Amino acid sequence: MLAAPALKRGIKFRDLVLFYVVSGLSVRWTATAAAAGPSVLVVWIAALTCFFVPLAASVMELSSRYPEEGGLYVWTREAFGDSSGFLAAWIYWMSNLPYFAGVLYFGAASALFAFGARGRTLAANPLYYVAFAILWLAIITLLNIRGVNAGKWLNNVSALGSLLPLAVLILLSAASYVRFGPVAHINAADLAPHWSVKNAVFWSTVFFAFGGVEAGSAMGGEIENPRRVIPWAILIGGSILAVGYIAGTAALLAALPGEAVGGPDGFINGISLLSAHMGMGWLLPPVALLVGLNAVGGAAAYLSSTSRLPFVAGIDHYLPSAFGWIHARYRTPWVAIGVYGLAGICVALLGQAGTTVRGAYDVLVSMAIISYFLPYLYLFLAMIRLQNRPAGPEVRRVPGGKPVAIALASVGLLSTALTIVLSVVPASDEPNKPLAVAKVLGGTIVLVGAGVAVFLLEKRRALSRLQV
Repeated sequence: MLAAPALKRGIKFRDLVLFYVVSGLSVRWTATAAAAGPSVLVVWIAALTCFFVPLAASVMELSSRYPEEGGLYVWTREAFGDSSGFLAAWIYWMSNLPYFAGVLYFGAASALFAFGARGRTLAANPLYYVAFAILWLAIITLLNIRGVNAGKWLNNVSALGSLLPLAVLILLSAASYVRFGPVAHINAADLAPHWSVKNAVFWSTVFFAFGGVEAGSAMGGEIENPRRVIPWAILIGGSILAVGYIAGTAALLAALPGEAVGGPDGFINGISLLSAHMGMGWLLPPVALLVGLNAVGGAAAYLSSTSRLPFVAGIDHYLPSAFGWIHARYRTPWVAIGVYGLAGICVALLGQAGTTVRGAYDVLVSMAIISYFLPYLYLFLAMIRLQNRPAGPEVRRVPGGKPVAIALASVGLLSTALTIVLSVVPASDEPNKPLAVAKVLGGTIVLVGAGVAVFLLEKRRALSRLQV
């Protein structure tokens, strides 16, 4: 009997650094943040300190303790058992589905700026956005099935869509500042966040931007020497992420009024205004295409990594065993990738149904936030729980050992819980606030309930097979 094919370890240090850049550094968040005013810079720092640093530290240690394929699924399973591991993976898997369409809508809106007035005629055309999302999801899915090398190169090239547009933005902003001065004078009072329900809800989306550093560990079985590579890649990629978000937001605040950078095309609209202001309109088309590439890279990174969770669940027989199949030639979990890509396409179609482009974009973003953060509760709790287990000399621990690890994970846990609570609060202009809360909570309950039902059903089937 021939042995089953093994996954290919084709992801190297450079690939993983660029993966963290393309999965974490989405230029759309700089425009979203800048539209809220100067106080958002303090919120960025709070999100960095209270969420990203605890998350990065937890992922570094957990991926060193359990470096195999599956990441979050394996960590939670080891800490709390099979049912919790599956549920954490299920919620994470499902919560990323609306992210694909949301980020690709942003890319579609930005790419139109490369084609001038003719391209902008499609700005309100839902068919264009749906076609853009479906086409790229199909390409991403096929490339990832084709092999880890094909998938990682799309991620690597797409990282340029984060780095180059942000570099252009910062340089244009600096030149505009020197030549024309600031659009508004910012003082210390402007930097103080002003508490309100509306602002607090927005702050939760800023924390959302710093998520994702855990995604790379889902491909632990395809990373060369994951115990050594993952911590260093997180350190370098995370530093780029933090500098990019804060510097990019500051650049937009210094050069443009907040109302100029709202909506799904906010970032590229800011580039358009700045380049025209500086007499460098020729910059707009290439930057617009790069921003579109950034969106494609974000979708590609999450599809390639998150599809590994149902793959491992299939191996453990908590999903149909076909999810655990590995392609004999390409050595990729082709069924898990294919099903996940198809599910993303279906969500893109459903998210657009019966609404405007802007409405669909807002719905897709709001759909992702609360369910996306629930697995982080499992992650931080697993970090705390696993401190009671001994770690071998090969494991990279958080500096300071168990006390520091528990303190950091506790800060991350509290930040995540608060963000989840804030994400439930309806917008101030919502006409029926109780109904809005009921929809968010009801959707989350349905999502979690579906995961529990799938787990119990597959567990029952597995027991039936053993009894035959």
